[in-house]
Amino acid sequence: MVRQMIEVAMQEDVIIRPDTDIKMEAAGVDMWYGSFQALTGVCIAVPARQITALIGPSGCGKSSFLRCLNRMNDTIDGARVEGSITLDGCDIYSRETDVVELRKTVGMVFQQPNPFPMSIWDNVAYGPRLHGVRSRSELNEIVERSLTRAALWDEVKDKLHQNARGISGGQQQRLCIARTLAVEPEVILMDEPCSALDPAATFRIEELMLELMETYTIIIVTHNMYQASRVSQFTGFFLLGELIEFGPTARIFENPLDSRTDDYVRGRFG
Repeated sequence: MVRQMIEVAMQEDVIIRPDTDIKMEAAGVDMWYGSFQALTGVCIAVPARQITALIGPSGCGKSSFLRCLNRMNDTIDGARVEGSITLDGCDIYSRETDVVELRKTVGMVFQQPNPFPMSIWDNVAYGPRLHGVRSRSELNEIVERSLTRAALWDEVKDKLHQNARGISGGQQQRLCIARTLAVEPEVILMDEPCSALDPAATFRIEELMLELMETYTIIIVTHNMYQASRVSQFTGFFLLGELIEFGPTARIFENPLDSRTDDYVRGRFG
């Protein structure tokens, strides 16, 4: 399946590294909130070090599925997940899985920037401290490295001890990305990360995602069709809790296999 996906993508001029592999895979994933079934039979293979976009109308299940990938739904009363989700071939829902370690490996950036009510430095150092880093010099290195990776260091290096809520919304979202990067994840989940930002800040976040793709596997939920087509190499279309179609972004937008996908990407509903 991996080889077939890569061959198809290369035929359609998608930029795929020769060593591309599958990072996360879902097979037959069903999910419920109480008696309401939010996801039905979702199967998807997420390529490593690529950006995968999940699109679809509101309430279609894409954010619910995203939260399945680092077990954030475990925190919701009545939520239950069935099926298989693997990270590097290991079942993340097995009893042996350390959920804290999973959420370190599969980090998440939310729709609204949510910096902690503390300094910029403390926001970035929070995760490493939680995982046992105590050395001030090591923490300083992590903070600088993470803010640099998030393209924020030059803008905040002289105000690291100011309250993080005093910077702009776009800077706050990049700070949240830096906070995620500080614990050295392998996968970054982004749930509508630009919906609360202006066009200039959105463009900077999109640039950042493309830079981070060199190192990290990124999965983004977005309602913005232009954003999905600009930044992603693969796209999955969700509708009424089902994954209708998944493949290289160019094909999904230009030559979808399912008429429902075609109707959605052309703006006929949604």
